[in-house]
Amino acid sequence: MDNEAIVKQFEEIEQNIEKLIQGRKLIEAENLELKNRIDQLESELQGKVDAENTFTEERALIRSKIDGLLSRLEDS
Repeated sequence: MDNEAIVKQFEEIEQNIEKLIQGRKLIEAENLELKNRIDQLESELQGKVDAENTFTEERALIRSKIDGLLSRLEDS
């Protein structure tokens, strides 16, 4: 092989490596975006779970008060 062919092969290898590096950076950026989206969705989900728990507690309290009032009405 002559020097020109070797130099050409090295240039091709360098180009391929640069493409791989750019591809990796793109994948890392996409991965970060996805992780941030997951964090956001988990936060939203936790908020909904908290709201549901609050609703359930309020409903139980209301049911308890209604039962107490019905009991008082029956006793009178």
